[in-house]
Amino acid sequence: MSVYRFKSRETGDLVMLQQHGQRMLEILGKSTSGPGIIQPAEMTGAIQAIRAAVEADDAARQRQKTEEGQDDDDTPTDTVSLRMRAAPFIEMLQRCEKAGVEIVWGV
Repeated sequence: MSVYRFKSRETGDLVMLQQHGQRMLEILGKSTSGPGIIQPAEMTGAIQAIRAAVEADDAARQRQKTEEGQDDDDTPTDTVSLRMRAAPFIEMLQRCEKAGVEIVWGV
C-alpha cells in the first residue's frame, strides 16, 4: 500500500495513505504524479482551499444523512470525514507558514 509522506523542517513527517494524500493535493491544485513543494507564500491559500473542501464535504455528509433519514445521534458512520483527515495537514501548514518553511513530498 502506497503512502504520501509530507515533510518539513518545522514538524514531524505527516504520512497519509495514497488515496487521502492525493485528495489533499488535488484540493490544493498540486500535481499528484511526482515530488512537490508547498512554499510558505502558498500556505494561506492552501489552508483556505482545504477548509472550503471540508465545509463542502460536511454539507454533503449532512445531506446524505438527511436523505437516509438519520440523525446526528444515530450510530456514527464508519468512514472518516475529510474534516478529521485534513486537521493534521492544516496544523502542519499553519506551523510551517509561521516558521517560513516549505512542505515537500516525494523526495
